[in-house]
Amino acid sequence: MLVLDTHVLVWLMQGSPRIGARAKRLIDRAGLNDKIFVSAITPMEIGMLVAKSRLALSKDVIEWISEALAQPGIALLPLLPEIAVASTRLPGTAHGDPADRIIIASARHLGASVVTADRKILAYSRQGHVQATNAEV
Repeated sequence: MLVLDTHVLVWLMQGSPRIGARAKRLIDRAGLNDKIFVSAITPMEIGMLVAKSRLALSKDVIEWISEALAQPGIALLPLLPEIAVASTRLPGTAHGDPADRIIIASARHLGASVVTADRKILAYSRQGHVQATNAEV
């Protein structure tokens, strides 16, 4: 099972070469088994990036997100109360960004690996608190 970090979903939808060969194989394999999840916080993050002109999409945000979530093997993971509270109780020195904390808590809840290029999440994984796969490898 995989949880895609927000930037990885964007890269995947754009066919970006930033996704490494190993990460792409993992994503493809997980997709065949309907085991790719996107946190409920991701649509908000994408909307904020577009609103701040930090991300340009080829269509309206809601249409883009709907299309992304309709891809085979991808499912939206709701922000369950357990995940929301767990994001405030992460062990060790966790990421300070609330959205990233929710993505981490979502992966921990599922027993899944976060696919990310975020150095702080990758470092947190090396501390043993969450499974993570480097998206750029």
